[in-house]
Amino acid sequence: MDFGVVLQTNPPAARTVQLAQLAEAHGFSHVWTFDSHLLWEEPYVIHSAILGATKRVTVGPFVTNPATRDWTVTASVFATLNEMYGNRTVCGIGRGDSAVRVTNGKPVTMAELRESIHVIRELANSRAVEYKGATLQFPWSRGSELEVWVAAYGPMALKLTGEVGDGFILQLADVDIAAWMIKTVKDAAAAAGRDPDAISFCVAAPMYIGADRQHMLDQCRWFGGMVGNHVADIVAKYGEHGAVPEALTAYIEGRHGYDYNTHGKADNDHVDFVPDEIVERFCILGTAEEHIAKLEQLRALGVTQFAGYLQHDSKEETLRVYGETVIPALSAHVTAKT
Repeated sequence: MDFGVVLQTNPPAARTVQLAQLAEAHGFSHVWTFDSHLLWEEPYVIHSAILGATKRVTVGPFVTNPATRDWTVTASVFATLNEMYGNRTVCGIGRGDSAVRVTNGKPVTMAELRESIHVIRELANSRAVEYKGATLQFPWSRGSELEVWVAAYGPMALKLTGEVGDGFILQLADVDIAAWMIKTVKDAAAAAGRDPDAISFCVAAPMYIGADRQHMLDQCRWFGGMVGNHVADIVAKYGEHGAVPEALTAYIEGRHGYDYNTHGKADNDHVDFVPDEIVERFCILGTAEEHIAKLEQLRALGVTQFAGYLQHDSKEETLRVYGETVIPALSAHVTAKT
């Protein structure tokens, strides 16, 4: 299992770069950042700084969308970063949440998401693509490599992921829900004639190493609110029953609006509807041993990467314990002599 860290690009940008360096030092393979240009600083500028300050980590947005950025510009960014730093990027993409809703926009359609994935991937892999009636290609790009991982919850998005995604991003760590989601993506991949095992499966959730249970719950409750935005869209479209497991949809009954000004923040004041049980299920909290036990369950489902959100007050300590205890426990063990 690989390990990633998910950061917000809050000022000062040097702090984000510093945390990325620390994550690499502790053995994390991926550094992801939010992409919401009004709420936080521009991620791709900071991605360049992170890549320049590190040697091994793969860097990408968690997640970008096809609505707020021209697809060819997005592809150009990745192809440029790959030329500068040696194919160390990955593109996480979804239909759009905070980046589009804050500007009074709407998430893109599934057809637009599908087409954008194709255009971005072809161009960023130094290939030609048909776009708006013309054949386009970057004449300066040679040997660029980019995978596109799709963030999804609903039935249509999960099906699309299985059909075209290089990876699947699930933003919650509930074991039962993850099992259902992963199976849905794999079934869609098989039905499309793809190898389901060729898809990367990334589960993402707040990770907090600590002893004060209530404090950890309160620090990570924001995550249930963020997931609730997507669940509310699913319920509005499909109803409360049948489209996805009720374990995912039931908890938003008490949801009354959402303030994007506190999106992704521990002090979010619009998440009182999220009960402790949901925070426990959706996040990974507690001792190193508790983290290891849940991660082993997720790995058994086929999860190939866990990406931990660090939007709380114990960033360095959590990274340290992961580097010294959790990551080694989930790594292959080789003996010097047998």
